[in-house]
Amino acid sequence: MSMRASCVAMGCAALLGACSLAPKYEVPASPEVASYKEAGEWMPAVPADTRPRGAWWEAFGDPQLDQLQEQLREGSQDLRAALARYEQARAIARQARSDIYPTLAVGASATRAKNSANSPTANGLSTSNDLIASANFAWEIDVFGRLRNSAAAARDRAQASAADLAALDLALRAELATDYFSLRGADATLQLLEASVKDFDRAFELTRNRYAGGIAAATDVDQAQTQRQDARSQLASVRLQRALLEHAIAVLLGQPPGNFTMEPAPFVGEPPALDVDLPSTLLQRRPDIASAERAVAAANAEIGVARAAWFPVFALGGAIGYEATESAAWFEAPSRYWSAGPAAIVPVLDFGRRSGTTRQAYAAYEEAVARYRQAALIAYQEVEDNLAALHHLADALRADEAAAASAQRSAYHADRRYVAGVADYIEVTSTQNAALQAQRAALETRVLRMSAAIGLVRALGGGWSSEQLDKPVL
Repeated sequence: MSMRASCVAMGCAALLGACSLAPKYEVPASPEVASYKEAGEWMPAVPADTRPRGAWWEAFGDPQLDQLQEQLREGSQDLRAALARYEQARAIARQARSDIYPTLAVGASATRAKNSANSPTANGLSTSNDLIASANFAWEIDVFGRLRNSAAAARDRAQASAADLAALDLALRAELATDYFSLRGADATLQLLEASVKDFDRAFELTRNRYAGGIAAATDVDQAQTQRQDARSQLASVRLQRALLEHAIAVLLGQPPGNFTMEPAPFVGEPPALDVDLPSTLLQRRPDIASAERAVAAANAEIGVARAAWFPVFALGGAIGYEATESAAWFEAPSRYWSAGPAAIVPVLDFGRRSGTTRQAYAAYEEAVARYRQAALIAYQEVEDNLAALHHLADALRADEAAAASAQRSAYHADRRYVAGVADYIEVTSTQNAALQAQRAALETRVLRMSAAIGLVRALGGGWSSEQLDKPVL
């Protein structure tokens, strides 16, 4: 049999007998949950098709929030960096995939050189030309799946990067929505405190006039002064809080805080009705869990790469071209040359290197499995946490609103009693402060409910699906 026939036969046999040394991959088992404990009977049943998908923030019904989310998509530097990391991962996957196929390179060179006349190889020519035109072929035959498993691992990492991009997008949008409603809560608190400061200023002037007329005591004036200054301190603190929230939103949108302003607006709206589906669907709807699962798949493929290092590496190579010393004879038949043939490299002794690499691959796989299962546990925890928060904060809001109403009535009656001379000013200030704090508590609980609703949307994956791994949509 000729050399050419031997090479072809060897290549065909290798292709037909190619195998993979990676273990058969199966998605690791995760904790089984039949239902969410914190959903209980309080969670309203709504059709599954009402669950927010894609632009989940639109369910909150706030046009300004919708505009901010659109700006986030265009301006966030974190999203741009994550998108660049995803493109890098895709490029690496393409590089790894290309290693499976043969390579062909063509080249040409023209060299003129002067040789030493005293060289042992001197042939009487001190100056000569060397003109070469060639095509070189190389192909590593992937008999044991090393290259295919490397490509699979790179592909899985690219998919994990796509899931990371989706997870970051979800996190940033949830953070923006949380900051937005916190800022609107600060607006409502500022409105309340500004009105309280005006009321306390009027009370101070009235008390001071009563003291000047000999009706009120000096301690009443001091208490009125303390009350209005304390309200001013609270006002300054909330203004600082609002400024910090506005700065945070600006940075999320990729804008300098000095160039960004949000005008005050009322805090309106309630958390939307959210469908939590069944716990069994959660693992397909969370991009962070998808990323962890793809990391497991990549680690499984890496085991195949490590195991293939114990077996021979087969390759086919060849070259064809022309070489001459004169341009006139460069491409004539006598100037042609060629070479072709198989090659094999058999590992013999490496003092434990391959053994260590294989053990590392198995340990990396076990680590990836543990991280995947931990990600699933955290996902269930986050859903339960936010379900519990929505449930108990609804109870807290009802209590806060009832307390605020009764505190306002108490403050009104204390003020009337003081005017009638049957109560001291301590009773007035204490009931007014209690009313103010009760109203603030109700506002804070409203903000916390919106944050819990946003947290639940994020915990449920925000409408994302694992089907978007290969084509992430932002």
